[in-house]
Amino acid sequence: MNIDFNKNSDGLVPAIIQDARTLNVLMLGYMNLEAYEKTLATKKVTFYSRSKQRLWTKGEESGNYLNLVTIENDCDQDTLLIKVNPVGPTCHTGTDTCWGKQNTKEYGFVSQLETVIADRKAQFENKEETTSYVASLFNKGINKIAQKVGEEAVEVVIEAKDDNEELFLNESADLLFHYLILLQAKGYRFNDVIKVLEERHK
Repeated sequence: MNIDFNKNSDGLVPAIIQDARTLNVLMLGYMNLEAYEKTLATKKVTFYSRSKQRLWTKGEESGNYLNLVTIENDCDQDTLLIKVNPVGPTCHTGTDTCWGKQNTKEYGFVSQLETVIADRKAQFENKEETTSYVASLFNKGINKIAQKVGEEAVEVVIEAKDDNEELFLNESADLLFHYLILLQAKGYRFNDVIKVLEERHK
């Protein structure tokens, strides 16, 4: 890679650290050429510490290393995106990220939907008055929820044999929605299933 370490007078370029699995941004550091070369050689991310005025390998004291996966350069050749497999928390405060957020995998709208389902489940558990369809399913119990998943799965199969793509996608959405409810009824989340798939892929 042609990294422009001379673009700034201090010879440093920003290095954005991203978890290779969750894709969450963990921290921001700075590298000079020596830190970059050491990172490549050791496969453990090394920065140039502006406060200590020396090379600093993340985890050299705590053991919370950032194991290198890939390094990408941006279009201006002066900012690095480094994907890592972190060992332990990244921030010196003990949090997963330097923004205090948990380093958990997110799935866009599916994760938002899981949050809504969790809220409706809490309404049921707290015996709150609600007209929520999801809360009513939790009230009917695991057998009813599992039955709904089965019914929706059958509908998906039926529509898959037809040529109406809109109906097929709608039934697929219904199946996924009810499956997410079933997962939470069993005490799990979508990410638990993804972990199983990831383990099978190894």
